[in-house]
Amino acid sequence: MAHLAEFELIRRYFSRPVADAVLAGGDDCALLTPTPGTTLAVTSDTLVSGVHFFPDAKPYALGWKTLAVNLSDLAAMGATPRWVLLCLTLPETDESWLSAFAAGFYACAEKFSVGLVGGDTTRGHLAFSVTAMGEIPAGEALCRHTAEAGDDIWVSGSPGLAALALQEMEGKCALPDSLRALCQKHLHTPEPRVHLGMALRKLAHAAIDISDGLLNDLTHIARRSALEAKVFVPNLPRLPEGVARDVALMALLNGGDDYEIIFTAPPAHHPELTKIATQLNLPLWRIGEMILPDTNRKPAARLFNSDDKEIPWAPGGYEHFTCPATGNVS
Repeated sequence: MAHLAEFELIRRYFSRPVADAVLAGGDDCALLTPTPGTTLAVTSDTLVSGVHFFPDAKPYALGWKTLAVNLSDLAAMGATPRWVLLCLTLPETDESWLSAFAAGFYACAEKFSVGLVGGDTTRGHLAFSVTAMGEIPAGEALCRHTAEAGDDIWVSGSPGLAALALQEMEGKCALPDSLRALCQKHLHTPEPRVHLGMALRKLAHAAIDISDGLLNDLTHIARRSALEAKVFVPNLPRLPEGVARDVALMALLNGGDDYEIIFTAPPAHHPELTKIATQLNLPLWRIGEMILPDTNRKPAARLFNSDDKEIPWAPGGYEHFTCPATGNVS
């Protein structure tokens, strides 16, 4: 089979006009003009075969997810996605695979009005790196360190479903037929909550996306804000039917790969957040509150029952240098 040359590969699969770029591709750099009055948000992620995805992952879904996980970071900051750079490391140039990967990548890009403005290709172990850029009105970025005592804690969507799909793929659980397709969709083609992030700019104090587990990521907000995140188990999103409760609860609290958004907001904004949930057709769950920490322990996310008694919970979530490579995306 003839190998496709690098620049022909780029021209054939990753070159489309970008209307809002001064220069996109074909030179040493792209030339971009940010919107006046905005702050530029920039994020980067790398996905490696055998670590973040299974080697036999379907290329269309992989293309979608490669971009979606980066747009999720922009969403968590309240940014409007604008441009992305894509770096491909490929063991070979399989045109059928590349065509499907590019189709998935561009499907996600078009849905969220993102322009691919450059990148790089090289030969090696299968991996992808994306640098994504977005814009936020000056002073309206959602950060991890700006939660306030008294804030409600909210989470979007159905966290835990992606983790259940991964557990089934690894032979650790069995999902009912009625749930399997939904869980696989959450794992393979996650929906970055871009529109939610933008809607939260003037309402939320702090936010983060769930890539490494709900409690694990909420702890980042707690520690950066020097507060305790108090989570009430009865207020958590409904657990899916057909799965043992302890398995589903573990997936919800410790599983990653969800790309839902956890955010904190003053109780006074509850009515507005309820309207946003209806407008976006996206469940928003008020799961707890941010409080001043006990001076005897480190700020973290902690679980409580309906009687306000703490429930011991082992820390979870994915961490690259302590967790085994499984195909999990973090």
